[in-house]
Amino acid sequence: MESNPVDRQPDQRMTLARMPTPAKALATCIIAVMTVGMLGALGQIVVHDIIPTFYAQSANDAPAPPSGDGHAGMNHGSPASSGAVRGDLFADLTTVDKKPAKPFYQQEQFVWTLKWTHIHLFGMSMIFIFVGAITIWLDAGSSLRTWLVVLPFVGVLVDITAMWMKAFVSPAFFWLHVPGGGLFAAVFAYVSLRALWEMWFKTMPEPGLRS
Repeated sequence: MESNPVDRQPDQRMTLARMPTPAKALATCIIAVMTVGMLGALGQIVVHDIIPTFYAQSANDAPAPPSGDGHAGMNHGSPASSGAVRGDLFADLTTVDKKPAKPFYQQEQFVWTLKWTHIHLFGMSMIFIFVGAITIWLDAGSSLRTWLVVLPFVGVLVDITAMWMKAFVSPAFFWLHVPGGGLFAAVFAYVSLRALWEMWFKTMPEPGLRS
């Protein structure tokens, strides 16, 4: 009995390993450039988000720019004549400097967070649109590829939520960055490494040669 064409579809589907060399070169360049961009983003997160969260300048240092949490005017406890002061994560929210009330949408914290998160959202989404396009051509099951496409966007949304929650609810929501950033970073690493392996190292039989 002749097999159903649907049953033969996985063997006939175009995958990264079967793509022509120019297509593989393009995918490899995309992965390389995105990797550099992700490493740069990691450096920015460490310098402008993680460090200010756990460590603030001493009282004798020049005022620090707003951190990722936007608590530049926050009192981190009793001023010290020297040495490090604990960062935003350990701040006493009851001692925040009081300023004349402004409409919520005009507050510096709201404007800064809105600006930063929309840039972050568009930038990270573009990265995972390209990564998702590569994921579609992996030699893997449909369910796995679907999850690999969707999960990074979930991680980005969780990461964005963390920015708003730690700015307007509590600095403790900093920890929400761990599952959010960890999710899209893990998927990016997995897809990139698997794609490079399939394109340049995995041997695939030609269509129609399988038994």
